[in-house]
Amino acid sequence: MKFGPRPLAESEGKILGHNIAGNDGRRLLRKGKVLTVSDIELLHNLGRTVVYAASLEADDVGENDAALRVARAATGAGLQLTGAATGRVNMLAEDTGVLRVDAGRLARLNGCAGVTLATMLSQTAVQARKIVGTVKVLPFAVPEATVVTAEQIAAEEGPIIRLDVLSQRNVALILSGSPSARERILKGFDPPLRARLEALKATLTAVDFVPLEDDQGELELAQRVKQQVAAGIDLIILAGETAIMDAQDIAPRAVERAGGEVSCYGAPVDPGNLLLLAYVHDVPVLGAPGCVRSPKRNIVDMVLPRLLVGDHLSGTEIYSWGHGGLLEDVRERPYPRRSVGNSS
Repeated sequence: MKFGPRPLAESEGKILGHNIAGNDGRRLLRKGKVLTVSDIELLHNLGRTVVYAASLEADDVGENDAALRVARAATGAGLQLTGAATGRVNMLAEDTGVLRVDAGRLARLNGCAGVTLATMLSQTAVQARKIVGTVKVLPFAVPEATVVTAEQIAAEEGPIIRLDVLSQRNVALILSGSPSARERILKGFDPPLRARLEALKATLTAVDFVPLEDDQGELELAQRVKQQVAAGIDLIILAGETAIMDAQDIAPRAVERAGGEVSCYGAPVDPGNLLLLAYVHDVPVLGAPGCVRSPKRNIVDMVLPRLLVGDHLSGTEIYSWGHGGLLEDVRERPYPRRSVGNSS
C-alpha cells in the first residue's frame, strides 16, 4: 500500500487518509473514504491542492477483509465474531465460561506489522455477549503475505483464543464456628457465595453448619466432607467464623481425615491470603477466607471459575498469582491494609 501526499488531480479513487473539516470546523469527509470527483471539487473549494491518501497495490488485502481472516483463524470454540468495520472485528462470548488465551502465540501474532489482537486476560470468567477480544488492522490494507503469516500463527496449534463454557455444577457449603454465632456466620457467607455461584451457572445445593467447640468438631467436619463427596457433589466450600490460620488448622486437618490432600495453603493474593485448596478423591475443597463476604473481587473470584470449569489447580500455579495479586481492599476484613502499622 502506498500512503502519502498526492496532488488533488491525482486523488480520484484513492483512500482519504485523514478527516477533513470545513471552514466551520465540522467534518466534511471521513478518513477511509474513497475519493470521488465531487469530493475533489469540495477539497479544491476549501483551498486544498494536496491531500494525504492511500492506494492499494496488487498484493494488498483491505483492512476489513484482513481483520476477518485473522479473526476467523484466531477464534476457537465458544466465541462468535461481529462483522468487520474500519478494520476491526470483535470476538464475543457465546455463553458464560472461562477464557483461554495462548499468550505466547498472541505476542507473535501482534508482531505481524499492521495487525493487532487484544484480548482479556486468560482464565478470566466472562458472561455471554461479553467482548473478549478484538482484531484491529491498523492501515487501510496489509500485504497478503502478512495476513497469511498472521493466520498461520493464529491457527498452528489450534485457535489462539477460545471459551470453555461452564456447565451446571452442584456445590456444598459447610460453615463452622461457635454455635451462638451460627446465624451471623450463615448471613455473612451464604448470600455472597450463592450470588457468585449463580453467576457461574452453579447451584448451592447444600448448606451445613458444624459447631467448633472442641476436637470433636474436627472429626464432624471430616465426616461432613466425606458425606458430600460420597453424594457426588462437584465442589465443597468451607468457611467459618475464623479464617484458616495454619496448615495444621481444623479445616486442613479435617480434609486429610476425610482422605483428602491439601494442594495449597496460602495465596499471594490480597484480599484472600488465607486460602485453602484441597482435593478429596478429585473433588475440590475450597477453604474460603473471610473476604469472600464482600462482593468485591478477591481470591475466590479467581479460583471459583477455574474449579467449576474442571481445572485441577496446583499450588505452583496459585503461587504465580502474586504478580497482579494485590487487589482492592475490602471493608469486611477485620484489619484492612490502612489500619496496619503507622499508615494514616
